Amino acid sequence: MVKPEWMREAPKPISSVLIANRGEIACRIIRACQEMDIEAVAICSSSDEGALHTEMADQVISLSGETLADTYLNGDAIIDAAKSSGADAIHPGYGFLSERADFAKSVISSGIIWIGPSPEAIDSMGDKVTARRRMEDASVPVIPGREILIGTNEELTIDSLVSAATSVGYPLLLKASAGGGGKGMRIVREPKRLQQEYLAAQREAESAFGDGTVYIERLLENSRHIEVQILSDNFGNTVHLFERECSIQRRHQKVVEEAPSPVLNEETRSAMGKAAVSAAQEVSYSGAGTVEFLLSSDGSFYFLEMNTRLQVEHPVTECISGVDLVEQQIRVASGLPLPFSQNDLSIRGHAI
Repeated sequence: MVKPEWMREAPKPISSVLIANRGEIACRIIRACQEMDIEAVAICSSSDEGALHTEMADQVISLSGETLADTYLNGDAIIDAAKSSGADAIHPGYGFLSERADFAKSVISSGIIWIGPSPEAIDSMGDKVTARRRMEDASVPVIPGREILIGTNEELTIDSLVSAATSVGYPLLLKASAGGGGKGMRIVREPKRLQQEYLAAQREAESAFGDGTVYIERLLENSRHIEVQILSDNFGNTVHLFERECSIQRRHQKVVEEAPSPVLNEETRSAMGKAAVSAAQEVSYSGAGTVEFLLSSDGSFYFLEMNTRLQVEHPVTECISGVDLVEQQIRVASGLPLPFSQNDLSIRGHAI
């Protein structure tokens, strides 16, 4: 096969990509690969044979087993599938193994190109306490909060809890460091509920994530949830592709995504975009990622977390920017620089 022009310029040419996922995102990545003249390799469990992503792919590898643990969450089996298919690279999509630093590390160690950020960046942003520290180092505004020091006995831990809560002030939010999706979170409005809610949050975090570490943040009531799409290469270049408004949620799960946000003025939009770029550069980020912020009623904003992967809602950003994020992920992973700068990007419409 004749290499397309972009691939001839790439330090690490990619001619075949295994998509370590299924469903809509697998179809999305397959479409991008085929538009770039790259072979798309799908994986499937026995229950997904004949699914749309397997019909679209150029090659399909069946994984043994019925459960997710045996198939889409089985990193060793996926790497073996990539090797047997001859794939140069693995794209994790979203969900499943997309934010598992150990999987990214194993892919790279096996000699296969990982289409995503470095394992170190995934680790740094995957733990909320570590992420807060890194953002403070980068002068990115974070929600006022405190860590809870675990003492040699329960009494010392509770003393630390009470001291941290008093410092932050009520109402406050207890949050699991390894958390996500609202798990391990408790609102505390008065001191008498503090210990009870802390122990409940700790138990839930331990059960859900295997890590019971909990910290305290000030509760920002009536705030809006705004996320900024970023894109970085391996040459120190990072751009933002503006924001998505995702304040309409149910049980901490986003229901509506809108771009651009109807409430941001140009000054706040610019400042938030620059903060997102600083966040990515602090961890030497590479590829596509999303930096989430809370926007308070007084117009100030604070870092919430970073998702070190492509997000479900990425097409909303593609609609207003004209940038194919999956294509750029693949180009960056092949060692190419971003083909545009921040000044080349503008908002070209509205999407929801």
